[in-house]
Formats: sequence, C-alpha cells, structure tokens
Amino acid sequence: MRFKKILWIVIIIAIMGLLWEKINPKENVAAIEQKKISDKLIRFHVIANSDSKQDQQLKLMVRDKVLEYIYPRLKNSKSIEESRKILLDNDKKIREICESTIRNNKYNYAVTTALSKENFPVKTYGNITLPQGKYEAYRIIIGGGEGQNWWCVMFPPLCFIDITKEETSYKETENEMKKTLNEKQYKSIDNRNKSPKEVKFRFKIVDALKEMINNMSNKSKSEKAS
Repeated sequence: MRFKKILWIVIIIAIMGLLWEKINPKENVAAIEQKKISDKLIRFHVIANSDSKQDQQLKLMVRDKVLEYIYPRLKNSKSIEESRKILLDNDKKIREICESTIRNNKYNYAVTTALSKENFPVKTYGNITLPQGKYEAYRIIIGGGEGQNWWCVMFPPLCFIDITKEETSYKETENEMKKTLNEKQYKSIDNRNKSPKEVKFRFKIVDALKEMINNMSNKSKSEKAS
C-alpha cells in the first residue's frame, strides 16, 4: 500500500513537471536566452565596504583608477577569451592599484579581486538590462564588501563609454553589444521603450504538491486510527 502511494506521488510530480513546461514556456525560453547572453559577457563589479558616504566615494575612486589602468589593455580586445586572459594577467597589478588608492585615502581596508562566475539579480546599465542569472565577472571587493556595488560590462568594453560623465552613450553601447550579441539577444536586453517590470515567480505547482502530500498523509493517519 505504501509503495503504491509513493509511486503515485512520483507519477504526479512527473505530470506536474510536464505541465509546468507547457504552462510557462516564456520562463524556459528566457532562461535559455540568459545563458546564451551570459556566455558572451564579462561583467565588472566594484563592491564597497559599506553604504556610508565615505565608503561609497572610495569605491568610485578605486573604480576610476582601475579603469584608467585597464582601459588601454582591454579596449581592442576582440574576444571574451582575450579579455579573460588580460584580466588574469593583470590581476596582481589591479589589486596593487586598489590597495594603493585605499591607502592614499587614509583607509586600511583589505581588497579581494577575483574572476569567477556568480549569480546576479536583474541589473541595469544605461539602456542595457541584464536578466537575473549566473555571469562571469571580475569583482573587486573592498573591506567587508557589504556596501552597494558599481557595475558595468567589461567585455564587450562598455565600462569605458562616457565614464567621466557618469552616463552611457546608447549608440556606442548598442554598437559594442551588437559586435558580440545577435539582433534577438540585443533586443531582449535593450530597455528603451519598455515598461519596467518586476518579475515574481510563484511556485503554484509546488504548493499544490505539498497540499496533496499533506492530504494523503492525513488520510493515511485517519485510516490507521480507524
């Protein structure tokens, strides 16, 4: 009897999984597209020690010094592989620049730098909005790394577009991104003329499954009691 119940639960889970695929094709397509896009990009994040005004200002000073150094080396990169190698080859020097900038501003925070794949929430940079997901990123973490971060796309090299004006050139951004992404992929992250949306996922199938299992459990207890 117990085996049959377990078997039925497995069958129902499988059926619900198939139904979820049918009911939510857009989410599945979006996940596939996100992976295709993320495989072509390297992000750059500078994470402040805290959200205090002083720590946030220090974060921007570190950012400026690093971009000033790395821009001549990355600006002509033709591939993600080439950019990755440049970052790894210059990682030690970048860390030294960060440490020097921090010391010169009378702070003693430690600095961590890493090129790794990390999960990120939805993020917007100018007219580009990247979906939530895992991306390769070069990260500079100042001190405890508990403050807000500044970010951009390092490959293709978008970090260097109008950085001094704290804004991005939409046309230049489009041109750079289209060298890496196809037309469909670019349109999916171009946020111009799109209404901002907050995407929320409610796992109704999981809720229904939990309810079903609880009902079966309660029914089993009732049968034993009788």
